[in-house]
Amino acid sequence: MKVLVSGSAGHLGEALVRTLSAAGHDVVGLDILRSPFTTVVGSIADAVIVAEAMQGVDAVLHTATLHKPHIVTHSRREFVDTNIVGTLNLLEAATAARVRSFVYTSTTSVYGLALVPETSATAAWITEDVAPQPKNIYGVTKKAAEDLCELFHRKLDLPCVVLRTSRFFSDEDDDAAVRQTYADDNVKVNEFAYRRVDLEDVVTSHVLAMERASALGFRRYVISATTPFTRDDLPRLRTDAAAVLRERFATYEREYACRGWRMFPTIDRVYDSALARDELGWMPRWTFGYVLERLTAGDEIRSSLATSVGFKGYHAGKLAGEMYPTE
Repeated sequence: MKVLVSGSAGHLGEALVRTLSAAGHDVVGLDILRSPFTTVVGSIADAVIVAEAMQGVDAVLHTATLHKPHIVTHSRREFVDTNIVGTLNLLEAATAARVRSFVYTSTTSVYGLALVPETSATAAWITEDVAPQPKNIYGVTKKAAEDLCELFHRKLDLPCVVLRTSRFFSDEDDDAAVRQTYADDNVKVNEFAYRRVDLEDVVTSHVLAMERASALGFRRYVISATTPFTRDDLPRLRTDAAAVLRERFATYEREYACRGWRMFPTIDRVYDSALARDELGWMPRWTFGYVLERLTAGDEIRSSLATSVGFKGYHAGKLAGEMYPTE
C-alpha cells in the first residue's frame, strides 16, 4: 500500500514512517522540514505540493499540525493556514486520488473547557459524546479540521477516521507549577492512569484506523491508555486520587516512595478510549498497570519506538521566559 504521512519529520509522523516502512508499505513523507523520513519537502498549505505528493496514494495519515505550544510563536492566521487550509488541501487531493482511507490526528484539546469542571464538581468522564468547547486557536482549528473530514465523508464519501489523541509527547509539562513540584517521569507515569498514551500505541491506533476506515465510513475516537478508573470513581478522584489508585494497585506507593514520587492529589478528567478498543480492536499495551510492572522490574517506562524517536520539541530555538502558551 502506498501511504502519505503528513508531518513526517514530527514526533508521530516519524514513528509512523518508521513503522509503515518496516511493514513493507511504500511511504511518502511530507513535511516542511527535511529529515530522513521526509520524501517531499513542502507545506500542506500549498495545494500544488499536496496534489503532487498524493499521486498514486492509497491512504493518508494526516499528522501535520501547529501544536498548542506554537501559540507563543505563530499567529492565529498561521494556525488557520496550516490546521484548516492544509487539511482541506489534503482532503481535496485525497478525494481526487480516490484514496481508500484518510486518518486525521486530532487531539483531546478540542474538548477545552469541558475538561475543567467547576471546583465543587466531580472529575469529568471524557468520551466521544462530550461536546467540544475549544478554548484557544489550537483547539478551534483542530475541531474545524475534524468537521472538514466529516463533511468530505458525508458529501464525497471519503472514508475518514478522526483520532483524538491524549498526551504522548516527551516534552515537560506545560504547567510551571507541575514542573517545579514533580519529576518529569513521575508526571508521565501518573498521567497513564487518565490522560496519557505511549507513542507505540498511538501508531497502532493509526494503522488500525487506516485499515478499517473503508468499513467505518466516518468515526471519531478518543485515543488514550486504558484507564483503571470507572465513572463511580469520579467524585473521589477530585478529592483524593491517591486513595483511589491505591485500591487498584496495592504496590504503587512503594514503587513511588523508592523514587521520591507521589500521585497528584486531584484528577479533573479521565479519558475513556473504550469505543476505539471496541470498534478498532485497539489494545493499548502501555497502561498504568503495565508501566508500574516495568518500574518494579527496573525497565524503561517508554516503548522502544518512543525512545528511538526521542525528543523533538516544538520551537526552533530556546525562547526567553515562559515558553508555553498563556491563552
